[in-house]
Amino acid sequence: MSAHNTADSSAHNTASSTAHSFDKQAVRELLDAVRAEGRTALTAPEGKLLADAYGIAVPGEALARDVDEAVAQADRLGGKVVLKIVSPDILHKTDAGGVVVGVEGASQVREAFCRIVENARAYAPDARIDGVQVQQLLPPGQEVIVGAVTDPAFGKVVAFGLGGVLVEVLKDVTFRLAPVTADEAVSMLDSIRAAEILRGVRGAPAVDRWALAEQIRRVSHLVGDFPEIAEVDLNPVIATPEGAMAADIRVILASEMPAPRRTFGREEILRSMRRLMEPRAVAVIGASNERGKIGNSVMRNLVDGGFPGEIHPVNPRADDILGRKAYKSVTDVPGEVDVAVFAIPAPFVASALEEVGRKGIPNAVLIPSGFAETGEHALQDEIVAVAERYGIRLLGPNIYGYYSTWQDLCATFCTPYDVKGGVALTSQSGGIGMAILGFARTTRTGVSAIVGLGNKSDIDEDDLLTWFGEDPRTDCIAMHLEDLKDGRAFVEAARLTVPKKPVVVLKAGRTSAGARAAGSHTGALAGDDAVYDDILRQAGVIRASGLSDMLEYARALPVLPAPRGDNVVVITGAGGSGVLLSDAIVDNGLRLMEIPDDLDAAFKAFIPPFGASGNPIDITGGEPPSTYEATIRLGMEDPRIHALVLGYWHTIVTPPMVFAELTARVVAEFRERGVEKPVVASLAGDVEVEEACQYLFERGVVAYPYTTERPVAVLGAKYRWARAAGLLDGGAVS
Repeated sequence: MSAHNTADSSAHNTASSTAHSFDKQAVRELLDAVRAEGRTALTAPEGKLLADAYGIAVPGEALARDVDEAVAQADRLGGKVVLKIVSPDILHKTDAGGVVVGVEGASQVREAFCRIVENARAYAPDARIDGVQVQQLLPPGQEVIVGAVTDPAFGKVVAFGLGGVLVEVLKDVTFRLAPVTADEAVSMLDSIRAAEILRGVRGAPAVDRWALAEQIRRVSHLVGDFPEIAEVDLNPVIATPEGAMAADIRVILASEMPAPRRTFGREEILRSMRRLMEPRAVAVIGASNERGKIGNSVMRNLVDGGFPGEIHPVNPRADDILGRKAYKSVTDVPGEVDVAVFAIPAPFVASALEEVGRKGIPNAVLIPSGFAETGEHALQDEIVAVAERYGIRLLGPNIYGYYSTWQDLCATFCTPYDVKGGVALTSQSGGIGMAILGFARTTRTGVSAIVGLGNKSDIDEDDLLTWFGEDPRTDCIAMHLEDLKDGRAFVEAARLTVPKKPVVVLKAGRTSAGARAAGSHTGALAGDDAVYDDILRQAGVIRASGLSDMLEYARALPVLPAPRGDNVVVITGAGGSGVLLSDAIVDNGLRLMEIPDDLDAAFKAFIPPFGASGNPIDITGGEPPSTYEATIRLGMEDPRIHALVLGYWHTIVTPPMVFAELTARVVAEFRERGVEKPVVASLAGDVEVEEACQYLFERGVVAYPYTTERPVAVLGAKYRWARAAGLLDGGAVS
């Protein structure tokens, strides 16, 4: 075991034994007193009290109310000191000229005290000045930032990154859900790009990693224990080989607490989702005989799609719709109904939802727009209140509906889709939903469901993820989202699902990071996307950078078997493709296998003298099909190779379909023998390579024409899932 691991392990035990030492009562009294004064920002001395209560290491300090007291306190602390203005009305002390560093001796202390107070009064004439903080000057070390913020989706989030100028320029910061364990805190030290700096570079000593991790852990427990703390900022924390101390602590309280939202247990979610996704009876409120109306389109899709359950049209002005008896009210429908699909204008939804509630229908699919997305928040609040009163789960409003293909259910006003398969797709946007539909049709992707979420007044991604995670017909879940209502619930659902099947997320709004105003350095750094990126990765979710990537990952990941190790080998008929494929492997966090001598000799036996062994293995473009087959067969056969990347170059000697057929045959032969490895292929050539790629895809080899990047990106996504699911050496991601 390495020295670092030994320290981390022993420190973990220390953390466990000290967790009970937090003085929550002292913090409660302090925060109540600050609230009573109508303040949201703590002063530096108050921050010190809070730090002491949670064992957050800070230097010795004292509050001086006049210049003589400052001189006495500086003398007591000894050596050089830092002087800082103390005012509940001045949050950013440096901006006010309220900080002087490296003061020593009575004369310097007097001069600095007077200057700080004068600067503060000039900066904020009406500010209340409580005095000047006299603090020990910390020795030089590595500056880092430790903090916590309240994220709209994920709640309390703890942050760590390099401090000083570097954090402002590089924004090299990582995030975790608070509170963190000791091991999670240590993992944060290795998650920033500049992690090696903490271990010591160019002769500099390594910092005390455990002391630093403890600062993170204690801050995370502080904000976890006290939800009213909106932000904590330890900046800078000075990390040295001997320890880690926060030179400054800034604490901001929330101006108001968020309203509690309705939550459901896992069994409740599965029970309601089962009736939504596997209904026996559906009512269409607003069903119509008139073509061009949404109510007519929904009815026709349900009937023409072959839904085997009962379909009940509801329309007070019709007796018969599409050959089925129509009912004046949903309360008139006989028997139990699992889902009510709404196809009526927004102003009439609330009253109809009351009838759905009285009928005891558990799910309402709200297609109409005209709610919160158009500023009609009161109207949306009204339907949510009705749903809560009757225990109805709401899908929507403002959606295209949903498809549950294994039930032959097409409850939507859009084009039908009935190709059954293992991919579940969801989208917050109707336009994206239709792009999903078109992609599925073009690529012949089989789906288990396509679900629109719209305004997410109730049912959201974590509900659907919980269901699809247990659905035996779903092998991969892909979700387009603009936000998460409850990021913690989503992470919990993802952590339960990822060990069983991949979860792909396309999060819109990547470029808005850091745009919102914040009261601290940590808050400014915790832009939406930065937090989403870290926390989704920790949950094992595969994040797609764009719509095309999300759809391709969803289509391809169920095709590939899971890799069992990190050794990737490239076999190519073109040297140029080999170089590009190698670049893509590095870009996607994969590892080119170092070919051992015996395996190198085995490959050399099949390739011409002017080819190149090693990795990539270049068999050259003029080789016959037998060379492709022999080298691919060797790659499948050798247990040290865990994945193959094939680069094909179109020649008359080995035409595209010949390459596709031999590759598919060899891979199928080994799978029959129980040897399963992910195989991806890049085909360069004339238009015939498109048909060859489709042929390979349908037979378990993920292949793309005209690109070296995409097949490797898909393989990289499969590896990210395999690591998160604990299928590779090294286990799940931290």
